[in-house]
Amino acid sequence: MELNIKTNEKTSGRYSFLICLCLIVGIIAVYWPVYSYDFVKYDDDTYVTNNINIQPGLTWQSIGWAFTTDYAGNWHPLTWISLALDRELFNDWAGGYHLTNILFHILNTLILFYVLMQMTGAIWPSAFVAAAFALHPLHIESVAWIAERKDLLSTFFWLLTMWAYIRYVKNPKLNWYPAALFLFVLGLMAKPMLVTLPFVLLLLDFWPLERKISYKLLVEKIPFFIFSLISSVITFFIQQGSGAMIAADVLKLKIRVGNAIISYLAYIVKMIWPSRLAVLYPHHGDDLSMTTAVISGLLLVLISIYFIYLARRRRFFAVGWLWYLGTLVPVIGFVQVGVQAMADRYTYITLTGLFIIIAWSAKEFIPKWRYRNIVLALLAVATLSAWAVIARQQIRYWKNSLTLFEHTLQVTEKNILILANYATYLSEHGRFDEAIEQSNKFLKMRPNTAEAQNNLGNILLRAGRADEAVEHLKLAVKYNPDFPQAIFNLASALKKQGKPQDAVFYYKQVLKIRPNDIETCLDIAVIFYELKEFDRTIEFCDKAFKISPGNVLAHGNRGMALAAIGKTDEAIKEISLVLAVRPNDAEMHRNLGILFERKGDIAKAVEEYRTASRIDPNDAVSKQFFEDALKEQKDRQNGPK
Repeated sequence: MELNIKTNEKTSGRYSFLICLCLIVGIIAVYWPVYSYDFVKYDDDTYVTNNINIQPGLTWQSIGWAFTTDYAGNWHPLTWISLALDRELFNDWAGGYHLTNILFHILNTLILFYVLMQMTGAIWPSAFVAAAFALHPLHIESVAWIAERKDLLSTFFWLLTMWAYIRYVKNPKLNWYPAALFLFVLGLMAKPMLVTLPFVLLLLDFWPLERKISYKLLVEKIPFFIFSLISSVITFFIQQGSGAMIAADVLKLKIRVGNAIISYLAYIVKMIWPSRLAVLYPHHGDDLSMTTAVISGLLLVLISIYFIYLARRRRFFAVGWLWYLGTLVPVIGFVQVGVQAMADRYTYITLTGLFIIIAWSAKEFIPKWRYRNIVLALLAVATLSAWAVIARQQIRYWKNSLTLFEHTLQVTEKNILILANYATYLSEHGRFDEAIEQSNKFLKMRPNTAEAQNNLGNILLRAGRADEAVEHLKLAVKYNPDFPQAIFNLASALKKQGKPQDAVFYYKQVLKIRPNDIETCLDIAVIFYELKEFDRTIEFCDKAFKISPGNVLAHGNRGMALAAIGKTDEAIKEISLVLAVRPNDAEMHRNLGILFERKGDIAKAVEEYRTASRIDPNDAVSKQFFEDALKEQKDRQNGPK
């Protein structure tokens, strides 16, 4: 019979309060530095800083977009809504997003502790599992990375689903079953990682709920399995359509299986000894050692047999082990999404199974003697303290893109994606010589690949060397004619060369591959505006609205085109819509002032010029317009002499 340390209700309540307080203090002590950290140029740009769809904040338009988009190769509307709400609250302050992540991590930790307590009545093992969940260094990635809000949010609903399910089991007459199902669906809409939760609920029936094994247990999970299937199908088609899924002919089945088996053991090793942690562990591909895979597979089989054997008397061994194995299935790499071999963030919920084994089996491996409880307490404190110290060390690397990329390159080899991102980061900060040097390293590793040529071409473009950029970008498109980012960059380089028609040709090629690429539509609109083809500008702005209703940049471009063809009233409406979202846009205030002046409404023109000058005191044009309009207003007020 498994260890089940119980206390009386009053004492348990007092201990529970103190434990929750310690958990909160521990999380804050480890994670507090992130409030001053920046966004990182690794998905944070895609999810937040360059995501124009959430820039207006939480609006009906952004909510509608969240439910209908496959942006970033995922369908997780609640994640988008959460980030849009942060945008509403914190604007460009990355610290606010980080603090929201910490808040969710605290909530997840407390709910996990409460759920385990409710199921088992064992306060100290539950406390250890919650503390390990709160402090383990492998969870740094999920908490310190803004783009991984989906991990935190989905786990929040995962744990709430478990809580509601427990309430249902304890009192089936109450309406907790539909509540559990509803929370489960919400979790799927934050991240499809929850597709394995129905299996976990079955494990909980076995232990610690110890429900009688019957057909009914499976039947009551059918709605959960149906929603899991729906979510899996949606995810499969979206990721396949976005190009995130690696084709079978690129990464063979035996390589995927071998990598999955090795990863299962690698996660356990990193749980015990969390060292050389990185934001990206590059996939070895054909260089993967099949000998290592076979040995790892044998070890997994032996561990599984051992735990199943122990589960005859201690059911938690089977539950914890199957929790770990099962919850990793969606991200273990049988269906390869992305270029990583494994990822720390994938352990956010999965390690809970191993923590349960450790916590509930502690006394099994220490003989009964007088000081056993003291020794166990000291071991637990020492382990958790060591993990907390390592976590605090690891979190420093998430300060900004530079610290993250440099650390990752130090602890991994042939990490071409991070090397490319590092080079791009350097170029964005004007360190072009260093950026080109790093990009050339990438090119040496993969000389005849579209990715390497595109990376160097893009950096040369940023450095103002458009002619050289075009050469490399044309090679990138030659190596991969369906590489939309390389085609887009080539179009941008041709635009810089003063070849707008050629640029439009390639931009349209991008739209054939990615018809919902809003940035491409807007760039085409700008080119047609510069070519004075204002009707075409309006056409592509309207196309942009179909992709992103209410898009601010599209309203601005459309307004300028309407102004150019003399439709002043319509232009005023468009620019007013821009200013409703971006009230501190000095250029748009100046443009609106010009339109009001064109209509003869000098008073409104003066106000717009005044606002533009106040926002940007160094804008000499707005200042001059303001002075001229103010003089004309005074002349009109004074009348003819």
